[in-house]
Amino acid sequence: MSVIPCEQNSDLRAQIERFAEVLKTEAHRLGDHGLDERDFYNSGLFRGAVERVRGQFSATMRAKREFVQHVLNHMEDEDFIAGWDLTEDSSRNDYRVRLPSGRTAVIDLKGCLDGNNTNIFERPADADEFVIWSICTNLGADPRRNAWSGIHTRLSADIISRNQRVDGLIVWDMVCGTIGRPCPKIAGDEARLTDIGPFRVPPACIYLFPSVVPSSAAANVSAQPLEAVELLSAFHRCFKGNDTELNHVDFELRQGGSDLMRRTTIRRAGVVQKVSDMVPIRRV
Repeated sequence: MSVIPCEQNSDLRAQIERFAEVLKTEAHRLGDHGLDERDFYNSGLFRGAVERVRGQFSATMRAKREFVQHVLNHMEDEDFIAGWDLTEDSSRNDYRVRLPSGRTAVIDLKGCLDGNNTNIFERPADADEFVIWSICTNLGADPRRNAWSGIHTRLSADIISRNQRVDGLIVWDMVCGTIGRPCPKIAGDEARLTDIGPFRVPPACIYLFPSVVPSSAAANVSAQPLEAVELLSAFHRCFKGNDTELNHVDFELRQGGSDLMRRTTIRRAGVVQKVSDMVPIRRV
């Protein structure tokens, strides 16, 4: 039972930790800074360089947008969507997708779901469908921890407290199916891989959310069916998904004294994969 089929590559994680230790102890031998070992580490040069690289990796969206562009172009070429555009607001990472039915879907692009950026979203008033897409290329991150943190700790709390309907979530990027993040969906069945530009990807991990925000009038709400969210259905069909791999997210709401409590349940293939306790909503 797991919130997402894939898991962190333990061997790669161990290699990352070993290499990090080498960097910490041997960094003074790199470059032409002209400092001896003691002055190098006392100068703050190493820490500053690490923070700069970390910031550059975290901030850049260019590689992620390139991946999204290839995916959406492929979907358009295969007639799963009618077209798409990047929104004009440069401060956001939204995509407007025109669906064959004439509906409009909006995608809000995110990084790893355990970050505060996950909570920054607003469903456009004219969106027929609103989907969040997580592209987390950090191979040192735990995909299961990230997915649960995003869905339960962050998204469910904001969906309820801000009355912001989210139709679903895609957790999928160019690292999926690589040696750094093996995908169990394609084990022994590489025919399920899809080539898009320079990338070769497995089926996407799709999470269907309820069509209504839980409230006192509707305290128990279940995930909507795939056919109700045209964009997610397009992703599922275009990239060779199996129905047994779809994730359904249910919410239960209850008043506990002065606290508003909620429970999150994730089902896959009719089996509960993960369920939270009934916990108070705390905005992250």
